[in-house]
Amino acid sequence: MSVGYQAVGWSRQKRIYDAVLATGVGAYFAVFAGVSAGLHPEATVETVIIRATATAAFVLLHVILALGPLCRIDARFLPLLYNRRHLGVTMFFLALVHGGFSLFQFHALGVLDPFVSVLVSDGSFAQVATMPFQIFGFAPLGVFFLMAATSHDFWLANLSAPTWKALHMLVYVAYGLLVAHVAFGAGQTRDGGFLLWMTALGAVTLVTLHLLAATKENAADLELPATAVPPGWVDACALVEIAENRAKVVRCTGERVAIFRYDGKLSAVSSVCQHQNGPLGEGRVIDGCITCPWHGYQYRPETGASPAPFAEKVPTFEVAVRDGRVWLNPRPKAAGTRVEPAKIT
Repeated sequence: MSVGYQAVGWSRQKRIYDAVLATGVGAYFAVFAGVSAGLHPEATVETVIIRATATAAFVLLHVILALGPLCRIDARFLPLLYNRRHLGVTMFFLALVHGGFSLFQFHALGVLDPFVSVLVSDGSFAQVATMPFQIFGFAPLGVFFLMAATSHDFWLANLSAPTWKALHMLVYVAYGLLVAHVAFGAGQTRDGGFLLWMTALGAVTLVTLHLLAATKENAADLELPATAVPPGWVDACALVEIAENRAKVVRCTGERVAIFRYDGKLSAVSSVCQHQNGPLGEGRVIDGCITCPWHGYQYRPETGASPAPFAEKVPTFEVAVRDGRVWLNPRPKAAGTRVEPAKIT
């Protein structure tokens, strides 16, 4: 967490993360250049750079889109999610290099402005062979620029989490356009069959991961039935279902609520982190604070407020324990409102 939007120092974890990322990208370029030299000895250095950066960026995009559902399926993938922004910014710069070299090699030496040439030099939508595939690649680059430019917490705080999240969800629109870019562009070349199969495999893999993650969440996301004992409250779960310093996530009145067990007490808060809408209920109580598994944002269990000097707050809920069952009042308190924890006797 950062205070006053100051730059966060590179921790050991971040350095290792970025070193592995840089090494992976460098190794990919080395292997790609070697394979290209063997299969396409006539290719120029510029052409190799265009192809290497395009494929590297596309592979990274698949990794980025796969991390979210993978973490919902198995928490062991969470360490890869902590610094996913680094992957996104790296992917954008690779795509930018690809676009820059392509713009120069194919459009810079004509009579038209290069950017105008990109928009008008392709064929038409009348048939697949003449589809203007370059437009499908140019548009996503703008989306990736917006995402990279707003990756800092300054924009997250000032745009608000819902707006920021909606903006970054455009990545799926960009992904669809890139699939079209490959299908109508490189996929139509002599060696395009392999690219089409790999692109289809990537798309099917992403869809499958998202469906598996959704299925897992839906199984644990059943709406709790209302009951009249106590009036207006709901029977959330058995006490034994909640592990120490962990939470049971339940859904009531359309909202996910995380019921945490810690130090012989129970507290309930909204399961949506105010940083990036992360799943608080999948986190732990560390040093007396609910800690989001995505980026480490913390909240006091009894108030839903972050410890000073941080200002994030989440709604709180009343809970009670009766005969080994945990009861929840589904009416949320205002974010940051203190609620007396339920004692476990």
